[in-house]
Parts: sequence; structure tokens; C-alpha cells
Amino acid sequence: MNNQLTEENIKKLREELEYRMTVKRAEIAKEKMIAAAHGDRSENAEYKEACANYRENDNRIQYLLTMISTATVVEDSGLNKSSLGINSKAKVRFVEDDEEEIVTLVTTLDLDPENMCISIESDLGKALTGKKAGDVVEVKAPGDNYTVEILEIL
Repeated sequence: MNNQLTEENIKKLREELEYRMTVKRAEIAKEKMIAAAHGDRSENAEYKEACANYRENDNRIQYLLTMISTATVVEDSGLNKSSLGINSKAKVRFVEDDEEEIVTLVTTLDLDPENMCISIESDLGKALTGKKAGDVVEVKAPGDNYTVEILEIL
């Protein structure tokens, strides 16, 4: 996996992990116990749902453990105006379309393409990371490459 995450991202993952391993597990165990008391488990929809919730929670716990243990910690460079990095904003121009957009480079956890919050691990994010205002970069994307000019770091 080896996702690039900030200390803040890892802190949030640890908080969720702690919640799921303590509070959420206890809630689900209580649900299972109450549902099991209703009788025959083979035809007990509440019990089956509680078991499904337990598996779902456990899967999320495994995901969180993997994300935390394999993450590469990167510095939040949102205040650095000289080059692009995590949490940097830039006004860019997509050369082929002659369209301007404001993009924010974020970690995978903060990804929001609709608001142009682009992962630093995406093709566009990789091409922009470390670049300065005035640079023109070629983005190697599946299917077709395109060119982006960095107009201004905001």
C-alpha cells in the first residue's frame, strides 16, 4: 500500500481505530447478545445483521491497521509558496483545453475530485508535486497524456 499521509491523517486513522476496537466492538457485541436471546439463530435476521456488522467493523479495523502501518509520513507543505506539495493550492491551466482550475494537492484520505482536491499519488498530483509557478508539466495519464501549466501557487 504505502500511502503518503500527514501526521494529522495518521492521527485521525488512530482515533477511528481506537473507537472501532473499543466502543463499536462493544456495541456490536451487545447487539449480537440481544439478538441471540430471541431464539433460533438460523432464522434470526437481527442476529445475522449483527454478525454482518461485526465482520464489517473487523474489515475496517484491518484496513486502518494496514494504512497506519504502511504509511509514509509526509510534511504538510500548505504554507510553502515556493513549490507544490501536500495541501498546496495552485491555479493551473490545462493547455489542450485552455481551461483554468484551482487545484489542491492532498493525501489519498482527503481526496475530493469534485472540488479539485487531487491526490498527490494521482497522475496529476505526481506531475505537480515539487513544481513551481511558471512550470509546464506533462501528465502521463492512462489512455492519453496532457499538459498543465502552473500559473500561480496560492
